[in-house]
Amino acid sequence: MKRVNHIAPSILAADYANLATELKRIEETGVDYVHIDLMDGQFVPNISFGTDLVASMRKHSQLFFDCHLMVVQPERYIDALAQAGADMMTIHTESTVHIHGALQKIKASGMKAGVVINPGTPVSVLEPVLELVDQVLIMTVNPGFGGQAFIPEMMKKVEAVAAMREASGLDFDIEVDGGIDDTTIGLAKSAGANVFVAGSYLFKGDLLAQVNTLREALND
Repeated sequence: MKRVNHIAPSILAADYANLATELKRIEETGVDYVHIDLMDGQFVPNISFGTDLVASMRKHSQLFFDCHLMVVQPERYIDALAQAGADMMTIHTESTVHIHGALQKIKASGMKAGVVINPGTPVSVLEPVLELVDQVLIMTVNPGFGGQAFIPEMMKKVEAVAAMREASGLDFDIEVDGGIDDTTIGLAKSAGANVFVAGSYLFKGDLLAQVNTLREALND
């Protein structure tokens, strides 16, 4: 099956003082996703955005809000995030003892549901929940901070998840997050990913020009 590729600029690398303007700049590149990292300072050693800020951003954008929760017990935020206007809520297997139930609640809220694994987590933990999810996110860095170096060994995980999808006849997207640039995006695509989160690489220069370099790399 031919899958649609999505470049998902990470708002974590944007100018926080001008998020409405940054969302407009993202829209002007022609991408349709924006990746929003919510961190609580406990699951990862950093604090970023909360559900109120997602609601504020929603007033300024019609982009697909791909919300990645790096928080303890993410099920506590399902209702608030749905009300804030998130399109997808993606949660870590490592962050809750009730991953199956939490994903069910996300789906019931009207949002799409995603599941994430960290670099040190085996793909086998995904098997019980794959039928529930719209997206699997493979972290290609250890979560918590932008600007980290891509871990190439994670491509084996992407390949394994793609094989699991094929074997089960399911149709979820595979997303990668961390160290994505014009070189690593091709590796991730070849391994089976079709949603690519990029932060530091995109916002370090002209946003449209940087997005176009990723598009060109995907087409090579």
